[in-house]
Amino acid sequence: MQPSATRQHHDHGPRDYGLVNWIGLWTLYVKEVQRFIKVITQTVLAPVVTTLLFFAVFALALGGAVRQVGGMPFIEFLAPGLIMMATTQNAFANTSSSIMISKVQGNIVDVLMPPLSAGELLVAYAMAGVTRGLMVALAVGLSMLPFAEIRVHDGLAALYFVFAGSLILSLIGIVAGLWSQKFDHMAAVTNFVVTPLAFLSGTFYSVQQLPPFWYAAAHANPFFFMIDGFRYGLTGHTDGDVLIGAVALGGVALALWVLCHLLLKRGYRLRP
Repeated sequence: MQPSATRQHHDHGPRDYGLVNWIGLWTLYVKEVQRFIKVITQTVLAPVVTTLLFFAVFALALGGAVRQVGGMPFIEFLAPGLIMMATTQNAFANTSSSIMISKVQGNIVDVLMPPLSAGELLVAYAMAGVTRGLMVALAVGLSMLPFAEIRVHDGLAALYFVFAGSLILSLIGIVAGLWSQKFDHMAAVTNFVVTPLAFLSGTFYSVQQLPPFWYAAAHANPFFFMIDGFRYGLTGHTDGDVLIGAVALGGVALALWVLCHLLLKRGYRLRP
C-alpha cells in the first residue's frame, strides 16, 4: 500500500507514475461506480420508493400543504430533508458495504496489491460514495416534483451542502467498513449511529420548536447542518446559521479525511 514513484511494468522497463497514479485511481473509482450501477434498482431506485413512502406518510399524517412550517407548506419543508437523508444514507452504504464485503469475501487483496497509495484509495472510494449520493439526490428530487414545489433559492448553497453531506457519510462509511469485521458490526453502526442522527436532525420538524436542551443538542448533530443548509439552498428557510453550518461541515469532512487516510496507510484491519 505504500506509494512509489516507479513500478516495474512487464517487459517495458520501469514506469513512472509521478505523484499520483491517475490510471489506477480512475480505474478503482470506475469499478466502485459500476458496482452500484449494476444493481441500480437496489442502490438508486429503491431509495426513491422508500423516500416517497416517508413523504406520503408524513405529508398525509401531518397535514400536507395545509400545515405551515416556517411560513411555507409542510410538504415543501419536508422535501429537502428527505432528499438529504436518502443521499447521506446511500453514500454511507456505498463505501461501507464495498469495503466490508471485500474483506468478508477475501478479495480485498485485489485492491491492496495494485500500486495505489492510501490517498489514491481514499479518493477513489470516497468519490464513488459521493457519486452514488448525488445520483440518489437527483433521482429522489425528480420523483418529488409532481407532489411538491421544489425550487432553487441558492444553487451554490444547495450544491455545497449536498456534496459535503455525501462526502462526510462516504468517509464515515470507510471508517465503518474498515472497523467492521462482520455484518453485525456494520448493522450496529447503521442502526445506532447513522439512522438516529439522520432522524433527529430536523428532517421532519423544525428544531425551533424544541425545548432549549434538545435545540442545543440538535446543533451538535452534523446531520442538522447538512439538512438545514440544503433546505436553505432550495427554499431559503433555515433554522440555524448557514455559514456556521458550512464551516462546521468543512471541518468535520477534513477531520474524517485525515482519519481515513491514516487508517488506510496503516492497513487498519485490512491485512490478515
